[in-house]
Amino acid sequence: MTADLRMQFLEGMSRAATFVTVATTDGEAGRFGVTVSSLTSVSADGDHPSLLACIHHLSPAGAAILRNRAFCANLLHEDQQAVSDLFAGRLAAGDHAARFAGAPWLESPLGQPMLEGATVSFECRVATSVLWETHHIIVGQVTAVRLSESPAALLYGQRAYRRAVHLAAAT
Repeated sequence: MTADLRMQFLEGMSRAATFVTVATTDGEAGRFGVTVSSLTSVSADGDHPSLLACIHHLSPAGAAILRNRAFCANLLHEDQQAVSDLFAGRLAAGDHAARFAGAPWLESPLGQPMLEGATVSFECRVATSVLWETHHIIVGQVTAVRLSESPAALLYGQRAYRRAVHLAAAT
């Protein structure tokens, strides 16, 4: 791959606004969390709804999710930028477990950390995963969904945090 192709790809992808998620896990491998911008639904049908998350192969949170076989995908509310920065490693917080002190948490039915105030939290069991070059692609079967009263999700696009705004219908 050429450096020019990589830079054009990065610039192109920066133009796609995505919602911001903190994927968390707790279990035998420990309590970890990481900010991810690559999370999407796979299917609402089947035995369980499913989603996938892409996490860098060197991430301790990714390794813990795979060992714990469970995680919670917490879609951040638009006022939770600091939580995103904390779990992205942009703010000094000591070890990974110490990051959890920076926000309020609930325990999900599977024992996974659910972020209070997240616009939605999806509790998942790991169904399958594949290592693709630099990232683990993890497919989770959704076992529980916790919706907040506010659907205002935090977005990231053009290398900055964003919020969704309603556009008036064209006339």
